[in-house]
Amino acid sequence: MRCLLLFSIVLGVVCADYTTNSWQSQSFKTLVTFGDSYTDENRLGYFGSHNGSAPPVGWDAGVSYKASTGGLVWPRYASIYTNSTLYNYAVSGAVCSNNITPRWWSTIDAPFPDIINYELPAYIADSEYITPNGTAFFTGTPDTTVYAIWIGTNDVGNDAFLTDSQVAGKTLSDYVDCVYDVVDDLYQSGARYFVLLNLAPLNLVPQYATPEHGGLNSTQFFPEKPSVAAGNITEISYRMLETVDTVNSIYAYRTPFETRVNNTWPGVSIANFDVHALITDMYMNPKEYLNGTAPLNVTGYVIGAGNISRSDRDSYLWYDELHPSEQVDRIVAREFVGVLGGESKWAKYW
Repeated sequence: MRCLLLFSIVLGVVCADYTTNSWQSQSFKTLVTFGDSYTDENRLGYFGSHNGSAPPVGWDAGVSYKASTGGLVWPRYASIYTNSTLYNYAVSGAVCSNNITPRWWSTIDAPFPDIINYELPAYIADSEYITPNGTAFFTGTPDTTVYAIWIGTNDVGNDAFLTDSQVAGKTLSDYVDCVYDVVDDLYQSGARYFVLLNLAPLNLVPQYATPEHGGLNSTQFFPEKPSVAAGNITEISYRMLETVDTVNSIYAYRTPFETRVNNTWPGVSIANFDVHALITDMYMNPKEYLNGTAPLNVTGYVIGAGNISRSDRDSYLWYDELHPSEQVDRIVAREFVGVLGGESKWAKYW
């Protein structure tokens, strides 16, 4: 018993030193992001306006002032707050792998581009690209670049696991495996710092919430909900709650297993950012986070409120039926910077 206690104390000291020395926000000069509409700026738009063709190697995605939040998205704010260069490969509508949960996009008559088959290869290509003037397109280095992955809203949503639309035989574990496969591929390419954002509290968004918490019978993103729900949107909300809780529990144990038990990636530093807990806290304590000029609102959404002012928007937790508001993304970005600093209460480090 004495040996076990001594081991625990020593391990605690090592972990404390590790996080303090390895994570310093001022050290990161480059941010690379992967994900879906919660993170995307302009990539989906490029696919839609180019008949489904992907952006060319070395494409500058630019800044979107009307992303899924109705304004800037969290990675853009994070890059501003840290004065870092952003390479954003996220695509609205994306899942981790179309081999697990393919979601059809009629505009291009094909599935939405995913992480494993599009976003990741696009980054690898860009990281090796030399521009016509002879300079490298990607300027990050392993010691100064952090890679953030926030995926799952579509994977566990309608037209995927929520409606039993996944590829036959595929499970939630396959989706999580895909996320860690992305980490592995990035690690093999030289990446050493990662932030994994877990699933948001999707059972609270208007698209999936219970009726007494602003849940909707149908939405622009889930028009078939009435037939799927068969009049019981509460059941859908609780199924989403169970799914999100299950996936986030896997994240919580998978990262320490891979890094500390299995030693899958020697020299890696991974932070699990509990954005689920953060957004839930915003929902429960809006006065601590929302600062608009309208009454604070965590069950309605901006575009459902009609023509409201820009300052009123910051009173809302949600921008539309599925996406966080710009104020939420500012806070996610602020806390993300805290994660990079190595001492965030919303993160665990390995």
